[in-house]
Amino acid sequence: QVQLVESGGGLVQPGGSLRLSCAASGRSISFYAMAWHRQHPGKQRELVAGITSGGSTNYADSVKGRFTISRDNAKNTVYLQMNSLKPEDTAVYYCNLEQLYWGQGTQVTVSS
Repeated sequence: QVQLVESGGGLVQPGGSLRLSCAASGRSISFYAMAWHRQHPGKQRELVAGITSGGSTNYADSVKGRFTISRDNAKNTVYLQMNSLKPEDTAVYYCNLEQLYWGQGTQVTVSS
């Protein structure tokens, strides 16, 4: 059984930065695509960023140039570096493995 645990969320002012971490257990993430999704209140979950097993990345247009996804297979962890945060980035952020296994989510709130 795969378990994913997100951390690093919190309250940050507009223009600030946060780094989310997603620690996996139960299986090595080395061979799998990983991704971060987010969900705004009352809306469907949406893709933020993905990274393949080979390290190729893709991003939602709304976060390109501000967010960076990365992975450390040795630590079995995926990261999401979020810079220049905006109020519209406020959401619950979830990591997933191949969109089959999901974490419990971490709240990110961008507000002054």
